Amino acid sequence: MGTLSAHPSFAHPGQTASKTARRRRPFRAVLLVLLALVILIPASAGAYLFNLGRIFDSETTKIENAFPDEATRPQPSVPGGAAGVAPGAGPAAAGTPASDSGRSLNILVMGSDSRGATTEEATSGAGSNQRADTLMLVHIPADRSKIYSISLMRDLWVGIPDHGHAKINAALAFGGVPLMVQTVESIFGQRIDHIAMIDFEGFVGMTDALGGVQVDIPAPFVSYHDRIAFPAGPNTLDGKHSLEFVRERYAFADGDYQRVRNQQAFVKALLAKNLSADTLLNPLKVHNVVSAMAPFISVDGGLDAATIAGLAVELKDVRPRDMVTFTLPTRGTGTSTDGQSIVLTDPVAIDALSAAMATDTLGDYVAANGLEGGN
Repeated sequence: MGTLSAHPSFAHPGQTASKTARRRRPFRAVLLVLLALVILIPASAGAYLFNLGRIFDSETTKIENAFPDEATRPQPSVPGGAAGVAPGAGPAAAGTPASDSGRSLNILVMGSDSRGATTEEATSGAGSNQRADTLMLVHIPADRSKIYSISLMRDLWVGIPDHGHAKINAALAFGGVPLMVQTVESIFGQRIDHIAMIDFEGFVGMTDALGGVQVDIPAPFVSYHDRIAFPAGPNTLDGKHSLEFVRERYAFADGDYQRVRNQQAFVKALLAKNLSADTLLNPLKVHNVVSAMAPFISVDGGLDAATIAGLAVELKDVRPRDMVTFTLPTRGTGTSTDGQSIVLTDPVAIDALSAAMATDTLGDYVAANGLEGGN
């Protein structure tokens, strides 16, 4: 395992009744204890779960205006049908969003790079200097058998509604979360059901609360800023090192591409640790994880503890091996007319991926393109 370093009982007949009574009392006592446990254990578990939900709902930031104008949005997926048709039509347009249950879901996850800006600025819908350092479109099929996480390169050159073409992460700076949602929905023609913005600083407390996270590093490297050496092979990362690991790009010849692969590897390792018996059977650890991470998460108003608990029940059979991570295929890098280094979109790949999400056949798309192990 790699070590991280700075780069350097026969009774008299007259006694029978009395003895029998005394023998019975222990059984009665045991039954009373068992009855108490039957009552108290579920009650305490309920109180525990209630407390976790209270922590999440009170500590996370709620994005009150998370979505763009309904008239501009694709419609929710419909079981047995397609999604993304007739913007502004249907029940959602009438102010009655479709239930999450029984249909596929799309969750946009953003890892924020504040650059001195506040989360409030980005979540307000106003322009700010906030940018999305990491973008992942998480697709959960209707049968809840898998979790697909599609990474979008932050320098992907796309059309940003009312702002022309720019790097996709700039949408957050131009118009906050609503514009980022509108941009991603316009690319894929698919509705974003929920949003989660995570400050990378939250990885520190969460990783430490878990007692570290093991990641298999394919090749050794030294981080550019803090000069931390990451040897090849299994490495157990604490909070500080996990943050450095997911941020680093300058140490790699292919820069952001390897950083995205590292982020995907870390997210899968984090999921595996959270789903392990060591974590799930340790109430204190679960409490510490939720308490450490919640203050660094911003979510849309619909993504509360009750919604997450319901989704967790639906995903009860999902294991780390059922999480598929890959990067949206592109045509490589290029240069914009104004001299920026950019990542070129692959319209054919986007169309195929969009169709797979719309018809809830993303698993077929992944298999056909050999993406089960990433790219």
